[in-house]
Amino acid sequence: MDYGKFKYESAVKARESRKNQTQTVVKEIKLRPKIDPHDYGTKKGHVERFLKAGDKVKVTIMFRGREQSRPELGFRLLQRLAGDVEELGFVESAPKQDGRNMIMVIGPHRKKSEAKAHAAGQQNQQNQQSQQNRPVPSPRPAAPATQPSSEAQQSQPTPRTQQDQTPGPDEAPETAPAEPAADSAAVPGPA
Repeated sequence: MDYGKFKYESAVKARESRKNQTQTVVKEIKLRPKIDPHDYGTKKGHVERFLKAGDKVKVTIMFRGREQSRPELGFRLLQRLAGDVEELGFVESAPKQDGRNMIMVIGPHRKKSEAKAHAAGQQNQQNQQSQQNRPVPSPRPAAPATQPSSEAQQSQPTPRTQQDQTPGPDEAPETAPAEPAADSAAVPGPA
């Protein structure tokens, strides 16, 4: 048995197994119990983005001062957030008090590799749709303008020149719209 070949094959196997692995990343979002509705929507949007990317999310609620005596406010807020992102992830660890903070971990329904594959598939669909809507240029060159035959020239009316612009007996004369007279008093000028 060739030891060099064995070392090489084991290195290739290790590289392949590392290629298929995904790192589990835990993102963290911090909230306060008395959060404004718009701020809550922004934070919820961040949580949704992290879950769509396949990352776990650690939601921390920070209590300060008298807020520590009302942990049920934080618990309700975490339950509301878990309900809002239910279609993207599930609660891995239930909310629990840890000193001044309350912590909950939400895990994604999809693994990170599946989320990347899904996002790539959606991107390909969008690219194909945009290519279908775009006009396709013709591969043929534009046809050269052909010279009309002498018979076609004789049957076509000739364009009028400036001298020929006089109206005929059955044509109405063209009248130009009258321009208003310029009044020097109406035009504002420097005083």
